[in-house]
Amino acid sequence: MDGTGLNGHRTGQVTVAIDPVALVVTECITVTSAMRKHTRWAHSSISSILGGPTGTRPPPSDSRASNHERNRASSKLDLIEDDGVLTSRWGLRGKKGQSMQDNPLMSAFARLRADLKGCKDIQSFDTPSLLKPFLQVIRSSSTTAPITSLALIAITKMLAYNIVNLQCPNFGHGMQLLASTVTNCRFEGDNSPSDEVVFLRILKLMEDMICGASGQVLGDESVCNMMTTALSICCHLRMSEVLRRSAEVSMVTMCQTIFMRLKVLEAERADRDGETDTLVAQEDMDAARIDSNPNGDHGPNAMQRGSTSLEIPGTSGGDRSSMEVASASQLDLAKVDEESTKDVRPYGLPSIRELFRVLADLLDPHDRQRTDTLRVMALRIVNVALEVAGPSIANHPSLASLAKDTLCRNLFQLVRSENIAILHESLRVAGTLLATCRSVLKLQQELFLSYIVACLHPRIPIPDEPNVDPLLYQGVPQAPGLARPQPTPGTGSGRSTPVPVRDRQRLGMEGGSRKPDAREAMVEAVGGLVRIPSFMAELFVNYDCEIDRSDLCSDMVGLLSRNAFPDSATWSTTNVPPLCLDSLLCYVQWMADRLDDEPQTSGMPDRKRLREQRNKKKIIIRGATKFNESPKGGVAFLASQGIIEDPNDARSVTSFLKGTTRVDKKVLGEFIAKKGNEAILDAFLDLFDFQGLRVDEALRQMLNTFRLPGESALIERIVTVFSEKYCAATQSEYVANTDALFILTYAIIMLNTDQYNPNLKQQNRMTVQDFSKNLRGVNDGKDFDPAYLQEIYDAIKAHEIVLPEEHDNKHAFEHAWKELLVKTQTAEDLVICETNIYDADMFAATWRPIVATLNYVFVSATEDAVFQRVIAGYSQCAQIAARYGISVCLDHIIQSLAKISTLATEAPPDTGLNTEMQASGKSIMVSKFAVDFGRDNKAELATLVLFRIINGHEDAIRDGWTPIVHILVNLFVNSLIPTSFTSISRDLDLPPIPLQSPAQVIERNDKSSETGLFSAFTSYVSSVMNDEPPEPNDQEIEATLCTVDCINTCRFEEILGNVSELPVESLKSLTMSLLSHLPESESPPFITVKSEMSAPTPVRANGMKGGQSAEPPVYRPAVVYVLELATILALRDEETIAALGADVADALQSAIRDAERLHPVALSRTVFYLLALLRASNDHKYIRTPVVLHAISSFRQDTLKACAQPILKGIHGCISGPAELRNEMASSPDFWAIMRALQPQPEATGLVFQIVEAIVAGPHPAITGDNYEATIALLNAFAWSGSVGAKLEQQRDQQLKRGQQASLTQDKKLKKSEAVTRGTRALTLVSRLAGCAPALIAHSHLETNEAWRAYWSPVFRCLATQCTNPCREIRQQSFTFLQRCLLSPELTSQDHNEWTNIFGEVLFPLINQLLKPEIYQTDPLGMSETRVQAAQLLCKIFLHHLVLLSGWEGVLDLWVKILTIMDRLMNSGQSDTLVEAIPESLKNILLVMSTGGNLVPPTKDGPDERSQLQKELWTETSSRLERFLPGLMPELFPEATNDAKSVNISEPTPATKAINETQEKGVDQTEEISPRPASSAIAEAQAV
Repeated sequence: MDGTGLNGHRTGQVTVAIDPVALVVTECITVTSAMRKHTRWAHSSISSILGGPTGTRPPPSDSRASNHERNRASSKLDLIEDDGVLTSRWGLRGKKGQSMQDNPLMSAFARLRADLKGCKDIQSFDTPSLLKPFLQVIRSSSTTAPITSLALIAITKMLAYNIVNLQCPNFGHGMQLLASTVTNCRFEGDNSPSDEVVFLRILKLMEDMICGASGQVLGDESVCNMMTTALSICCHLRMSEVLRRSAEVSMVTMCQTIFMRLKVLEAERADRDGETDTLVAQEDMDAARIDSNPNGDHGPNAMQRGSTSLEIPGTSGGDRSSMEVASASQLDLAKVDEESTKDVRPYGLPSIRELFRVLADLLDPHDRQRTDTLRVMALRIVNVALEVAGPSIANHPSLASLAKDTLCRNLFQLVRSENIAILHESLRVAGTLLATCRSVLKLQQELFLSYIVACLHPRIPIPDEPNVDPLLYQGVPQAPGLARPQPTPGTGSGRSTPVPVRDRQRLGMEGGSRKPDAREAMVEAVGGLVRIPSFMAELFVNYDCEIDRSDLCSDMVGLLSRNAFPDSATWSTTNVPPLCLDSLLCYVQWMADRLDDEPQTSGMPDRKRLREQRNKKKIIIRGATKFNESPKGGVAFLASQGIIEDPNDARSVTSFLKGTTRVDKKVLGEFIAKKGNEAILDAFLDLFDFQGLRVDEALRQMLNTFRLPGESALIERIVTVFSEKYCAATQSEYVANTDALFILTYAIIMLNTDQYNPNLKQQNRMTVQDFSKNLRGVNDGKDFDPAYLQEIYDAIKAHEIVLPEEHDNKHAFEHAWKELLVKTQTAEDLVICETNIYDADMFAATWRPIVATLNYVFVSATEDAVFQRVIAGYSQCAQIAARYGISVCLDHIIQSLAKISTLATEAPPDTGLNTEMQASGKSIMVSKFAVDFGRDNKAELATLVLFRIINGHEDAIRDGWTPIVHILVNLFVNSLIPTSFTSISRDLDLPPIPLQSPAQVIERNDKSSETGLFSAFTSYVSSVMNDEPPEPNDQEIEATLCTVDCINTCRFEEILGNVSELPVESLKSLTMSLLSHLPESESPPFITVKSEMSAPTPVRANGMKGGQSAEPPVYRPAVVYVLELATILALRDEETIAALGADVADALQSAIRDAERLHPVALSRTVFYLLALLRASNDHKYIRTPVVLHAISSFRQDTLKACAQPILKGIHGCISGPAELRNEMASSPDFWAIMRALQPQPEATGLVFQIVEAIVAGPHPAITGDNYEATIALLNAFAWSGSVGAKLEQQRDQQLKRGQQASLTQDKKLKKSEAVTRGTRALTLVSRLAGCAPALIAHSHLETNEAWRAYWSPVFRCLATQCTNPCREIRQQSFTFLQRCLLSPELTSQDHNEWTNIFGEVLFPLINQLLKPEIYQTDPLGMSETRVQAAQLLCKIFLHHLVLLSGWEGVLDLWVKILTIMDRLMNSGQSDTLVEAIPESLKNILLVMSTGGNLVPPTKDGPDERSQLQKELWTETSSRLERFLPGLMPELFPEATNDAKSVNISEPTPATKAINETQEKGVDQTEEISPRPASSAIAEAQAV
């Protein structure tokens, strides 16, 4: 047989190693042996030794039957029959001849031994029979303490060894007997230690019974009796401390088992589907009673009886026989046996409830019969009960009602005790109670926590620390947010008696000055509650979000935050600050741990509704505050917010005023009684129900809601309306009418004042006779009923009519508790919030004091453990804030850490003394900023924490970017972070931002590692004499290296990479912070530098000083850094361009407006940023291109030159961008002004040309009528810049003369100038533009002459100018393009003669320029050939357009000018080539003119039929040629008359055909003009 009971104990198997039967026999012998040694049993019979007859007797199976059948007579008969011979033989006789064998105690053991002789299985033996001898000894008052102790030991062994167990017959009946016997134990006490041993044995046995298998069969009465016995021992003050402590330990163990049975009852209730309380009969509940009085029937005094107390009258105690004493004991046991025969249900709710009630009653602080020691014991027992069965207690209504009322009432009063032991235990029990049963203790928990908050929250400001910025710990509340305003002290009316401050503090109505140990204990209790994961969330949901409840969550956080400051140790203990900090961080940790949990919304209050309630609560609090200041204003405000529906409706106003506890009762009384508010007063009193109340009770009810005003007129109004309302509601038989009630009410008020006026002596106070006398004859001419007045007088004398918060010492808590119980009936249960859905709102309401505390502790801490916890707190707060989007919290954390780090200084650090140290190929910048930071370990730690928080939470930061920007800028200007944004994907195609040049650069490798004192002194003197900063020492270098390591650990590049991917809203905050860092135009510069230092250049110099006469603009790299980062962020994508671009553009434009005050490096990069943004934002139009270009073109020339490269790079980007932007820029005059200004700059000319080339020859040319001429002019400048190639050509000519032909080709490849290349490309572009001229003319809508001059003249001027370029390559190309343009079919037209200006404005000026000596001298060798080409070009163009020119009236003048030019060329005295080429060219012209009928010689015979033009042409030609070529005309026209006659004019001559063919072929005659011999020219002319 083996089994386990419900309590986990074995129920079947015997666990003893020896024979159980032998063990029981041994115990019997042990007890009887001890009894025989006592004088009372010294002459016992031999059966006590032999144990009865030797015959085998069957063990009894039913003890109840055998016990009733067997009596003392039958026992004696058996003895005589079985053993009479022996007794007579051995002569064992007692005094007076009476045998001792009939002693019931001794004979019972003998009979048991006889019964056990035939027993084979002890578990089959009847349990009551087995225990009966031992029980008789325990119940016998004649036994001594040692004998009783042996009997208890024997039974304890049987239970412990499982000899007696659930499988034994009649086990339940036996346990009932045992329980009754143990609780009715009797022995002869002598107040010796052995007496206490008996009590210890009793406690041990009861503990084994309840905690063992027997606990399953004990009834409620048995358990109650056992608990009575145990409690009586605990409460017996005369017992030793050890015994009482042992009793307490046993009591704790038994209570633990008893209350654990509630879980079994809950399981049974679930099976029966009903309430446990309803399953138990009320009579059973009432029958269970426990008496903790030590003088009770089951107490130690009843057990510990001396021999004199048990004497039978007429006999002395010494002569009293053992038979008589034993007989009395036997009778008692028989009685119990009869009572135990009925079936008993296992103990359950009745005994548990009774035990809980008794324990709760033991805590009553006003019970003077109980000592604090007893209360401490009771508290410990209650705590165990709550620990094992707290939730079960809450689930049972009968137990929950005890917890709500008796337990909480007594417990919360004990918390106010000054006894530290009581306080510790009561706080511990309160914590356990709230941890396990808080779901049904909503209002009780509020009362308790409000008191704790009032006690612990100091009302003094936080002291200022010398090294702590007060801004860091702003946000810690100076006082808790009370649910009710503090009562106004004193009214001057004497109608209420203010409670003295000390009494109020003692009662807990105010926190008061509790002792330091008490404060520490309270803090520990609070910490235990806060460590419950859902506790703070429950406070927030059930109190902070309830309109009529306190803000307990906020108050608790404020309490912990305030007491975490070190100064709280001055009024508590040094343990309080770390305890509070730990609790505060636990609160944060629970929220952080729940971040990733799945939100649980089932059965939870709606978050939106709670938010609305909180907002409404805030409005009500604000409105109540306004009401207390100005009632009219408060009502108006509440009405405007919708709290009061109609401010003109008295019922609407009064329903709010009576329903809230937040208005000042004094102000309320004055408001409702004020003249003009009669309707409000009437409506206010209508809200009371006076039915069934005596007049003083009704008055008390009314005056609980407001305080009577001090003015008699106001009091009269209130009493008058009260009298009317009361009479209408009650129609009391004791009051005749309203007038009588009015006087009676006044009398009651006077009586209340008289009885409680502290200035009156007791003998001078009003008696009931005086009270009755004052009211004589006022009840409609009669007297009031004396009994009625007596009741009123007694009630007033017993309880003052006063506001609840102003009750006197005796009744303050009592009244508050009664109010609480009334509210409990309608209050909802507390919502258990094991979810994270409220964490966002809760953290948003409580983060400020938390962060303030972390800041203060971080700054003031010195231990690593504290730093670790605080850093974890920072990190968790940041995670919570980022997850829930509480940006204001994250910003505050960042701002605080930035302030602690010392890096976010608004005043920029001085970089004037920065020294660059170069060692082992590495370079570090030693600065005061870096050295100071490297020496501040706390600042370094704060920086690491700061950037750890920033990293990954960038999207939640808003205002926190401002200190971050300060830090970035300060680090940047001191060379502690990279000068470029390599981690951001978008590249601006700019070199890294240059920094301020260091004051000096020191190479450490050049210096000896061992420098003595003299050398150090020499170095110092040298630096002072040279006005240089001293060389950094090893400590400063080490500090700088620490700074570098710390900054590198912050992972700035990773953060910037995260920033580049932020959403637009977050980026906008960062951008605004960046732009706010820019200085105002009137503000001082960001960085102060040494005045004698030169402005930095993009390439860092060696730190040497420059002596400039005028101080240049100060270079501010911080401004550049900020603008570049802002531009990069704005250019990220289309969304950022639209959202951020406008602000960034405004900042950039504002910067360049003050160009003269910006250093060229800063200005140039700023312009580049603006142009980059202009290109990207072309679709948004918040940047006007003309405005930007005008601003750039307005720069001073030297400024523009210094900024050339970045500006041109930016412009080139714009030109390469959208076609619309390119066209807009290309059409701006300012654009071309910039190009013209920068074109001469060697470092800029290449970019300028690329820009122009993109405009002219790009995929989408941007040439228009507006920029056509400006483009050609700029290209002309580029072409002329190629004149530098003339020098190289002339050098090549000289080498050629010297025979260096071998190296000529290589030199040409190596030394060809880029300017020449650009010049040739420029001419190509000009030629391209010339092709655009006809289209431009067609779309220009200009007059013919204007259009020709606007579009053809610039091209010809440019090409004609370049025909005089000293560079032969450019000059040759110019002639080629000029010839192409002049021969263009679009050039000429029969509709106008404007094209004829090609001679007067192009060719003639060109030849005139070539004839100038200064032009000739630029290239003497090449200019001769150029003149020949110009002459040939002139002749060719004239011949090409001769047909059109023939009909032009100015042809004669043109021809004359040509001849004049030829004359000048012939007489220029230059090369022979020119002398040979001109006649040949003229021969061609003359032959063609002659053939075409333009040049007709005169006839010798006949009339001259030539036209006037022909005559003049012939005459001018002959006369002019005669001057410089006298033989040319005779050579060509030897027989002018004969030739004229022989020509058949009617038929086309070969010359005429040639002219026609030339017109058909077009003008693609681009071959170069070269001099030819005269014979070939004549042949060509004849062919034409």
